[in-house]
Amino acid sequence: MGFVSTSVILASLSAVLNSDVVRAAATDLTAAAIADKSGDVQAKLDNGAPNDAYHSFMMAVSMIGISEIGDKTFLIAVLMAMRHSRLFVFSSAASSLAIMTILSGVVGHAAVSFVSERYTAFLAALLFLVFGYKLTMEGLEMAKDAGVEDELAEVEEEIAAKDMNGKMDDIESGGAASKKAHAHSTLNKLYDLAALVFSPAWVQIFVMNFLAELGDRSQISIITLASDSNYWFTIAGAVVGHLICCAVAVTGGKFLASKISMRTVTLAGAACFFIFAIVYLYSAFTL
Repeated sequence: MGFVSTSVILASLSAVLNSDVVRAAATDLTAAAIADKSGDVQAKLDNGAPNDAYHSFMMAVSMIGISEIGDKTFLIAVLMAMRHSRLFVFSSAASSLAIMTILSGVVGHAAVSFVSERYTAFLAALLFLVFGYKLTMEGLEMAKDAGVEDELAEVEEEIAAKDMNGKMDDIESGGAASKKAHAHSTLNKLYDLAALVFSPAWVQIFVMNFLAELGDRSQISIITLASDSNYWFTIAGAVVGHLICCAVAVTGGKFLASKISMRTVTLAGAACFFIFAIVYLYSAFTL
């Protein structure tokens, strides 16, 4: 009796599942799910997520290109490329700036955890306005034919002073005494360790670029630009911008530095910062 009842129940369920009504309902539900998924994808495309990522990437590339040409890190690469091979200088300078850029981008994105994205956009707009104003004032004070000779001379003196200090330390301290003195400084110990892995000149170029970029306008700008949701595209764009500038510096930087007008470059940089300020101000009001 129980076997017959079970067979009847199974036969009834099979008939229901195979009915046209159930099949039509399943087809409608599947179609609705596919339509919802397609709608979500289309909504993301309509919201401009890929475009936003592209804009973040290109904004970072352009900002680095404008602010780094003729900057201290650019001139360091130019002068060091006259002493060492171009590939050697490029690898050291580009590595230093890439690491600094990644760290700056991560710091900028972490700031969003404490400050809302809207207020971050307002702060970014204000910061870019300040940079634009300062560069405008600096550019207007420059002579029309102002070049980078003074900056080149200043950086060259710094490099010469570092070389001279290193030689004087070796002469005055002696081998064993010098090692003992370095043991008291963590920074010097790390420098010596890196010099064992790489060459001392490679480490020198790396450290000089890292310290020159620390607190620079481009670093602060990357921290600001990386505060949005596309921060990896911002970081990638900034790294690409630094790679391009380093390549230009070690290949034709000396010629370019003698031909460009610092007044023009400075005013162009100010215009770009004003444009960035307008973009972030608009973004702050639309968030």
